[in-house]
Amino acid sequence: QVQLVESGGGLVQAGGSLRLSCTASGSIFSINVMAWYRQAPGKQRELVATIIKDGTTHHADSVKGRFTISGDNAKNTVYLQMNSLKPEDTAVYCCNALVVTIGRSMVNYWGQGTQVTVSA
Repeated sequence: QVQLVESGGGLVQAGGSLRLSCTASGSIFSINVMAWYRQAPGKQRELVATIIKDGTTHHADSVKGRFTISGDNAKNTVYLQMNSLKPEDTAVYCCNALVVTIGRSMVNYWGQGTQVTVSA
């Protein structure tokens, strides 16, 4: 009923930048929260950043000052601008959205994940 499609992952050298995008589509009435998570091999999944509908954002301490989450409500899209990338940022990055569907159910959806690899 609702799909999240991500793009923007890839390979980059340390110090470089990437911009991830995630667009939600389908039977959407509204989106309350969108977020980015990441998980590296052998590590727990980490909440990277969140944004709520009014624009309030949160960034994990590990990425503050380097990553910026933003959104476009009209496009049901969230972005993650990733600057000054470090090898330890290497992970699968997943988009998440808390969606109120047209059927008025509140449902959490996940994107497919996109690989970000930062070389030393």
